[in-house]
Amino acid sequence: MCGIAGVVGLKEERPLRDMVAAIKHRGPDHTGVYTRGAVGLGHARLSIVDTSSGAHQPMLSPDERFALVFNGEIYNFAELRDELATSGYAFRTTSDTEVVLALFEREHVSAFSKLHGMFAIAIYDFSEETLVLARDRMGEKPLYWSYQDGVFAFASELGGLMASGLIKKEIDLHALNQYLQFDYVPTPKSIIRGVHKLEPATTLVFKGGAVSKKKFWMPPAELLLFSEAQALERLDKTLQSVVSRELVSDVPLGVFLSGGIDSSTIAYYAQAASTRPIETFSIGFEDPSFDESAFARDVAISLGTNHHEETIRAQDALDLVPTLGDVLSEPVADASIIPTLLLSHFARRSVTVALGGDGGDELFAGYPTFQGESLYGALPSSLRRALRGAADRLPASHENFSFSYNLKKLLSSDTDDMVRRHLEWLGSFDTAARRALERPAFRDAVQDDDVFASVEGSLKDFTQGDLQNRLLFAYARSYLMDQVLVKVDRASMHYALETRAPLLDHAVVDLAFSLPYAFKYRRGTTKYLLKHLMEGKIPSHIIHRKKKGFGIPLARWLAGPLRELVEDLLSPESLRAHGLFDEAAVGRLIDEHMSGRRDNRKELWNLMTFQLWYRRWMQ
Repeated sequence: MCGIAGVVGLKEERPLRDMVAAIKHRGPDHTGVYTRGAVGLGHARLSIVDTSSGAHQPMLSPDERFALVFNGEIYNFAELRDELATSGYAFRTTSDTEVVLALFEREHVSAFSKLHGMFAIAIYDFSEETLVLARDRMGEKPLYWSYQDGVFAFASELGGLMASGLIKKEIDLHALNQYLQFDYVPTPKSIIRGVHKLEPATTLVFKGGAVSKKKFWMPPAELLLFSEAQALERLDKTLQSVVSRELVSDVPLGVFLSGGIDSSTIAYYAQAASTRPIETFSIGFEDPSFDESAFARDVAISLGTNHHEETIRAQDALDLVPTLGDVLSEPVADASIIPTLLLSHFARRSVTVALGGDGGDELFAGYPTFQGESLYGALPSSLRRALRGAADRLPASHENFSFSYNLKKLLSSDTDDMVRRHLEWLGSFDTAARRALERPAFRDAVQDDDVFASVEGSLKDFTQGDLQNRLLFAYARSYLMDQVLVKVDRASMHYALETRAPLLDHAVVDLAFSLPYAFKYRRGTTKYLLKHLMEGKIPSHIIHRKKKGFGIPLARWLAGPLRELVEDLLSPESLRAHGLFDEAAVGRLIDEHMSGRRDNRKELWNLMTFQLWYRRWMQ
């Protein structure tokens, strides 16, 4: 995994070098820049496969027609390499990078649909004067781009583009309006006006000042007529294959193990494919209500892994909060980035690559919101309205997602649109709350916005008739891609640790979306098929224990040790720096939370994350 950057339309080299320097944390092993005329490509390398200097990037084709920079891993590169070698290609390295370059030489944009893996790729064709960008199917690897004042620029992180001096640092108010709703800016927008995120499973071609895009993958349109036994067998074989090939690495590799079913599943299949104990990593917390280390330990003992565990002091986590602006060059309000940073830092002392369980909740309906959907649908609208008033009168609790908090969230939406309802449950500020928060000029600029339009637009090619599978795809194209995967990417790459998500291999994704929703959620049981599969493979109490997010006691900390930071970041003086938010409205959110009248953890964290980002990148 690495960082990539590039410019087309500029002969000056300094902006490109500044971009590479800004993303060097992603690849500290080597940095390279290649320029020719008004084209420049840059790369910061984290060496994983073929660590020799011959595999450094930017990489040129033998005839120097094509130049490539690449971030990610191609898991089927060995098979592709054999095929290309049989047809006469003489390889100079054993890297997956050269395989991508050779395949593109032969097949051009059709090459990307043959790649199994996670990737953000840029290739310049000097003969055709054409730049081609591509992003993997599930959006695991980030890729930002902009075309301003005749210069096309791209980078792995928004911070790379901002370091170039080539883009105007202007907040996109429509994107900020979306951020307030979702806790992230949905693809294809970014928080900066004129900067875009490339959509997943998409190629972008830039030629002659024109940009065109094309998708190269979507999940299956038809359901498979499988029995439950057949589905279990297929899932078992698919996971065996996928996890086995994602263990390929020329540097030390391990598995994140939280003690939940997703990471335990990955650890099981990784250990089954290994001839020696695999390395597993978990962190624990002093606060017992957030500590899952005992569950991770149970799984490690059961599987016979070489387990590494560290207990984190609350102060270790608290000390990271003010630094989040450095980690996130685009705001993402997910407080679990704190334990993800701590786990990544801990694992990086021993390994360079870590496999994790990301994607299981979205593919197999694992969140409590899916149980909430069943309850919501069973309640008449008149009863929901009555309960909403009663829920508002319940005393607030700062415990981890207490009954009162969950009930208020469940009843907070009254839309008949299932996708919108779930997105409202997951987010922070609904329409009324945003109108109360945004100052008049901001509110007027976005009053006609449909904040859900971009997410719904990503569903237009999902033609399957199973409406619940459509909901799962919405989760994959929004919350998973733009919040969960961004959080993991930025936290792990902050310490130059590559993370892999076997559950997001498109072989698993294709299978999951070809199965009826009833195989994933059944009569109140989340992840039905996955839990059935793992019976007898991992301890039963791991499979059936209540889901607990990878979190911190945020509500209590905001009213306690983080109170001073809250009041600093959200003070009237701090808010006046940009003039976007109503000071009185923000003050009410703080007062309600500190007094215990309401649990405003999500709203306050959303605003604090934005403020930390604004101070670091805009002031």
